[in-house]
Amino acid sequence: MHWFYSDHIEGQLIHLSDEEARHCGKVLRKQLGDTIQAFDGKGNLHTATIQQISKQHVQATITETQHTTPAPYRVHLAIAPTKNISRLEWCIEKGCELGISSVTPLLCRRSERKVIKPERLQKIILSAIKQSQKTYLPSLNTLTPVREYLGQPLSGSRHICHCAYETNPHLATTYQPSEDIHIMIGPEGDFHEDEIQAAIASGFQHTGLGTERLRTETAGVYAISIIHTLQAIQ
Repeated sequence: MHWFYSDHIEGQLIHLSDEEARHCGKVLRKQLGDTIQAFDGKGNLHTATIQQISKQHVQATITETQHTTPAPYRVHLAIAPTKNISRLEWCIEKGCELGISSVTPLLCRRSERKVIKPERLQKIILSAIKQSQKTYLPSLNTLTPVREYLGQPLSGSRHICHCAYETNPHLATTYQPSEDIHIMIGPEGDFHEDEIQAAIASGFQHTGLGTERLRTETAGVYAISIIHTLQAIQ
């Protein structure tokens, strides 16, 4: 059954609006009395019966709720937007399918893209969560300068992945399963040395992703995959 997203739930009533309502009524041709499933992005999946429906709004009464327990660890991805924005969109889409808790676009010294469209990225995140049927909606943070990001209170394991040093320990050897993790991925030209040193001074471990030279978006997906694989086999 197709999933809908709603952040407007009052008691036993679910409200769908805008694109969700249009998709429900116009595309899927749902009618009064039909059953739908909607998630709230906070771990709850609701089964509900449609009571009102129009092109702009759908109201349904909840008949059953299933709660998903969150993973014991959270993956936070901080990544520099790629010059070709579609590459970043692909990375975020796949990251959401694999399982991340948040995304922070990073503004780096060597960034080739310094403007993003958060509304577009939010739609991609929501679509990926629906497709992979996850009930927790990852948060999308604003485009943040590296030093401002490093100044935030970040709990858990922290790693900056870069290619500046040949002796970088691999991420697979530095991450301890079950820990929350913050992963920094730089732009096409990699992080500047000053950014790497600032990250290390802020408590980040400098790590690598192997000997292959990876694109930014590939590095992001690969790093997320490593974390989930280590968690699965612990």
